[in-house]
Amino acid sequence: MVAAVIERDGRYLVGLRPAHKRHGGMWEFPGGKLLPGEGLADAARRELREELGVEVAEVGELLFEAADPGSPFRICFVEILIRGEPSPLEHDRLEWCSLLALRSMQLAPTDARFVQVSLEDRRGPAGG
Repeated sequence: MVAAVIERDGRYLVGLRPAHKRHGGMWEFPGGKLLPGEGLADAARRELREELGVEVAEVGELLFEAADPGSPFRICFVEILIRGEPSPLEHDRLEWCSLLALRSMQLAPTDARFVQVSLEDRRGPAGG
């Protein structure tokens, strides 16, 4: 699975998962499953067009990868630069959040681990 880490002005884009989905009511970095034969960059382009209605301008580095507890998937958190203004096409809501705000939100388990381990390492514990 790919999770897009989209940052603008020190804030990160997260979406609120619909109640009827796994981890419903929790926040996540947008993205989704890779199709057979699809790499992270192609999956990010497809998923962000479907979920947010935006185009991927640039795919950056892999920031973090971890098994998703309770599922057969591994989630790869990748830096993404987008063109366009995101819309919540598959989420109940979208928010641009500082690292400080992300730490206090109810994130899906692997997303919370990413924030704790990866973003805080890059920004420092007070970052944001």
